Amino acid sequence: MEWVTITAATVEDAKTLALDQLGVAPEDAEIEVLEEPKPGLFGRLRGEAKVRARVRPTSARESSRRERGGERGERRGGRSRSRGRNGEGSERGGDRRRERSDSRGPARERNNDRNRTEREDGDDDSRRRADAPKVPVTTVRDAATTFLDGLFAAAGLPATVESTIDGDDIEIAVNGDNLTMFVGARGATLTNLQDVTRVVSQRKLGDHDTRLRVDVGGYRQRRKDALGRFAVKVANDVIESGTPRILEPMNSADRKIVHDTLANMDGIVTHSEGDDPFRRVVVSRAPGA
Repeated sequence: MEWVTITAATVEDAKTLALDQLGVAPEDAEIEVLEEPKPGLFGRLRGEAKVRARVRPTSARESSRRERGGERGERRGGRSRSRGRNGEGSERGGDRRRERSDSRGPARERNNDRNRTEREDGDDDSRRRADAPKVPVTTVRDAATTFLDGLFAAAGLPATVESTIDGDDIEIAVNGDNLTMFVGARGATLTNLQDVTRVVSQRKLGDHDTRLRVDVGGYRQRRKDALGRFAVKVANDVIESGTPRILEPMNSADRKIVHDTLANMDGIVTHSEGDDPFRRVVVSRAPGA
């Protein structure tokens, strides 16, 4: 899949946007940091972060695992050859091992042949997956909605699962009563639900083209609206007092909402500081404001 280039206020925000655009989990993506914001006066950041990302090729993952397995095998073999005292023990042990190997030679050869065949078959499977045709977006959608229908039915919660498709973008909305357990604190459970849905649809089908997003009970839009109103209120307080405000720790998606809301507000600048999961947004009055 082609690389996508994303620019945002921070590296974490850019990574989150890239994963959201690709519609995959972090372990299924390759991300490279192209540019990072530079520290300026009074701890403010200058410039923006830029990353590029793409869906991790299946064949590359398989090859990497095989190479790591080969390296481990070589290291184990190196250790076994180094045993013995003054070389005599090694020779005697070698003789005994050779005698045992001679008696089991045909069986071992058969096992090696079978293992070699399995590896070769695995290579063929990997190539077939890499060359597989594009999975229809409706097939991915159907797999995701079927999973969510079954999940909510198993939980005994009547819910409607609706979807919209726009090109390779799949938006799935789950609505019903008493669904807050699938949202969780600040949408943490919803994020996990979305990741699992991607696994049982995109990854299971070998899809690397669609972007899948899940919402429950309209939470994402409500959260965006509430954070936007809160950010504007904080910014107005900062303009009046001149004192910067450090907000509570937020995930990258929520921090992006704050940055985007205040990006065009006169007299206000924002930046993030700290490390996840304690990274925070700092709202300050712009120099000269």
